[in-house]
Amino acid sequence: MAKKNGSILYKCSNCGYSQPRWLGRCPECGEWNCMEECIVDSSAVSPAGRGSPVSEKAKPIPLESVSSQDSARYSTGIPEFDRVLGGGATRRSAVLIGGEPGIGKSTLLVQTASKMAASFPGKILYISGEESAAQIKERAERLTLNCKGIEVLCTMRLEDILDSLEKINPVLVIIDSIQTVYSAEAGLVPGTVNQLKYCANELVSWVKNRDSVLIMTAHVTKEGAIAGPKTLEHMVDTVISFERNSDDVRFLHAQKNRFGSVDELGIFNMTEKGLEPVLNPATMFLSERREVQPAGVACAAVFEGNRVFLVEIQALTAPAKAAVSRVFSDKIDSARVSRIAAILEKRAGIKFLGQDIYINVAGGIRLSESAVDAALAVAMYSARTDIPVAVGTAIFGELSLAGEIRAVPKIKPRAKTAESLGFTRIYSAEKHPGVLQVRDIASLIKSVFGGSKAES
Repeated sequence: MAKKNGSILYKCSNCGYSQPRWLGRCPECGEWNCMEECIVDSSAVSPAGRGSPVSEKAKPIPLESVSSQDSARYSTGIPEFDRVLGGGATRRSAVLIGGEPGIGKSTLLVQTASKMAASFPGKILYISGEESAAQIKERAERLTLNCKGIEVLCTMRLEDILDSLEKINPVLVIIDSIQTVYSAEAGLVPGTVNQLKYCANELVSWVKNRDSVLIMTAHVTKEGAIAGPKTLEHMVDTVISFERNSDDVRFLHAQKNRFGSVDELGIFNMTEKGLEPVLNPATMFLSERREVQPAGVACAAVFEGNRVFLVEIQALTAPAKAAVSRVFSDKIDSARVSRIAAILEKRAGIKFLGQDIYINVAGGIRLSESAVDAALAVAMYSARTDIPVAVGTAIFGELSLAGEIRAVPKIKPRAKTAESLGFTRIYSAEKHPGVLQVRDIASLIKSVFGGSKAES
C-alpha cells in the first residue's frame, strides 16, 4: 500500500477496504463495482474531520443535477433570530456570533438549544469551554427553560469535541466560544491565529457533510469587531453581530449571510426570563410625544429588512473647543454628517464653521440607509437655528450634493407606518397620498420651518 502524500488508493464504498489497484470486486465484502478512487494526503483536512488521511478524490458534477437547499432550514424557535438568519438556520451551515462580554450570547444560545431540543431531543450538543455544566444548568433554570434533550460537553480539546460529534451526530452544535478551543495539532495555547483557523476549519468541515447547523460565539475587540483573524469570518456562512444600547435592548443583525439578507434587524429586551423578542418595534425608537418638540430633533422612516421603523434623530451644535470643528457621531457615519453639513452651508446658507456637531439616534439603533439624509439635515438645521420641528413631522429622502431631495424605495409602507403612528406632516421627494413633496433642501427647510406649504 502506498504511503507517500499524493498516492492513489481504491477504497470500497461498502466496507472501507482499500488497496493500491482497482478491482472489480471487493475481496473483503464481496461487493461488485464498489472501489472508488481516493487520494492519500496526510496534510489535508478530510471531509470527515481528523482521522484517516485517505479522502475521496473530488470530481466535478453537473450543476443541474444538484438539489436545491433553499427550503432546508431549521427553525430556532425564536422568531427574531430566525429573521436575522434569513428565515431559519440553514442545514450544513456555520454561524459566527460576536458580541461584548455579558451582552447575552450564551443566554440566546441556551434559549435556542431549549427550543430546538423539543423537536430534536438528544440531537442538540452544547459545547462550553468557559463554563461548567452546573453553570449552564443554573442559567437554564433561572430562565425557566426545559433542559430535556440537550447534551452538554464542557471541554476545550478539539479531539474530544470531534469524538462527541461522531457519536451523537447532532442537528445543532453550539460552540461557546471558538476562542477557547484548541488542538494538539496546532499547539497547546488556545486563541492563537493558527488555533482559531485550524479548529474552526475542522468543525466547519464536519458540519458541511451533515444535515447539521454549527453556531459559534466569538469575542470582540474594544472597537466591536470580532476578535481573531478575518479569515475566520470568511470560513463561515453567516456572521452576526450582537449589540446593545444603554438600556436592556439588544440588537441582532447580520454582517454577512450567504442564505439571506443582511438588512434584517432582530430586537430583544433582556428580562429576568432571558431575551424576549420585541413584538412591535416601530415606535421603540421614538421619544414620548410632546406638545412642543425641542430643537435639534427630527423623525425619519427607515427600513431594516422588511420592516419600517420611525426613528428620532437628535442633533446638537456647540462652539468648538479647539481650532478645528469636530463631529461626534457613532450611530450615523460621521462622514455622512460632515457631508450634510457642507450641503446645508452651500445650499441653505446655514454656517457650521467653528461648531462642534453632536449626532445621536434615540434607542441606540445604528442607521446606514440613505433615506435618513433629509431628516438628518432638518435636525442639524434645527439645532443650529434653535427652531424646533413641529410635532407629527416625518421626513425621508436621500440628499444629493446639489441639494436635491431624491426619492427612496418603498415610499408607500413608510408613509403608511408614519400615518398609523400619528404623523400628520410627511415629507418626501415622491408624490403619494398624504405625503408633501419637496424637491430640494431649500424648499424642505422653507416648508418645515417657514410655514410655507410644500408642493403636494
